[in-house]
Amino acid sequence: MGIVVNLDVMMAKRKMNLTELAGEVDITLANLSILKNNKAKAVRFSTLEAICKALGCQPGDILEYVPDEV
Repeated sequence: MGIVVNLDVMMAKRKMNLTELAGEVDITLANLSILKNNKAKAVRFSTLEAICKALGCQPGDILEYVPDEV
């Protein structure tokens, strides 16, 4: 599975919807949705920083490593 994006969890904890976060981070709704739904192949540090600032969290609150089952 690799890296899992728990953006939806942090957004729920902060009671923030996708549109509000997209506006604060200055990212398109479509790109933020791709990230939230674990479809992104990469994320820029500047984007991650902006998301963490908007949500008041750490990168580790959003990104999680889940090893593949053998």
